[in-house]
Amino acid sequence: MAEFIFWLCLLLPFYAWLGYPLLLTVAGPFFAQHKPGPLPALQVSVVVAAHNEERHIEDKLRNLLAQDAHLCTMQIIIASDGSSDRTVELARRFDDPRILVLDLPRQGKNSVLNAAVEHCTGDIVVFTDADVHWLDGTLQALLAPFADPDVGGTVGNMIIPVAGKGLSVGESLYRHYEAWLRRVETRTGCTVSADGALQALRRELYQPIPARVNDDFYINTCAPVAGKRVVYVDQAKVLDHGVDEAERQFSRRQRVTVGGLISLAARRELLNPLRHGLYAIALISHKVIRRLAPVLLLPLLLANLWLLNDHGFYRLSLAAQLLGYAIAVAGLLDVHHRLPKPFRLAAFVLVTLAGMSVGLWQFLRGHSYNQWNPDQTR
Repeated sequence: MAEFIFWLCLLLPFYAWLGYPLLLTVAGPFFAQHKPGPLPALQVSVVVAAHNEERHIEDKLRNLLAQDAHLCTMQIIIASDGSSDRTVELARRFDDPRILVLDLPRQGKNSVLNAAVEHCTGDIVVFTDADVHWLDGTLQALLAPFADPDVGGTVGNMIIPVAGKGLSVGESLYRHYEAWLRRVETRTGCTVSADGALQALRRELYQPIPARVNDDFYINTCAPVAGKRVVYVDQAKVLDHGVDEAERQFSRRQRVTVGGLISLAARRELLNPLRHGLYAIALISHKVIRRLAPVLLLPLLLANLWLLNDHGFYRLSLAAQLLGYAIAVAGLLDVHHRLPKPFRLAAFVLVTLAGMSVGLWQFLRGHSYNQWNPDQTR
């Protein structure tokens, strides 16, 4: 029994984090590649949910207004979620008919997004955050796949161009990993994740976002529910800032895990492979097994201790686990960042896995996060 537990707890995380994307990489060439034709003229609505974003809102609006998408007419909606600073005032200073500012009471990001979409006039709705920067050509690249009528949504590529000295080193590498995973997922027609910093959806496919779910995941699943594809666009790049502090990384991963599991429960019909085929398998692999994998690390360690005298392999595997934990703890304790980057990378992995484990426990206890505060992730 101990041996079964050991190999189960070892192989499931390996499959979730590495085996699954490698299988998609091998399978990708066997899928037909879609080449959309020319993009017709579109009306596009860009929605920015903002809570106390006076530091970023002016730069964000300049950034959006500078986007040159020749074949689209743009509407920009700034939806303030009960901001108590100058977010609304600064946004309304822009004398541009394309900009609509909604000064809404504090009600949570999901409700604010629902209210904003009601004012959207575009064929395509683009969702983005106030504190991220779009590179030139991002909007045009994000819209290009919509020339294919089978495409219901697109997601962009969020990168951290300059990692900090703390855990953002690991976060930056994680962004590259996620970009690779989304590339292989989109080749097989099963892109299952998105960042709220940059995603787009056909307006007619939008479904109001329930309370407590992760807004980016729920929006991203509106297209598959309607039988449409979601395409990852590597060329649509948005720049973000990493989070160096361990407590903020832990808190964010905790909240994302809770919201993600609630979101999966809300979209549980997509987990049926008989109805949704490869997309359901991708969703189970990417969103279910990955979130369950961290809780397998403790039984993996205990089973390894039980098997210690059975074979030399188990002594090596125990040494590898203990060494990994030691490096991660050393990286966390290295507040002056004197140790090499691998220590901070290991610390990021440990904090991420711990946050996911606590998030799973909170989900099982019925806990949720109803209010959204951007400062929690900065």
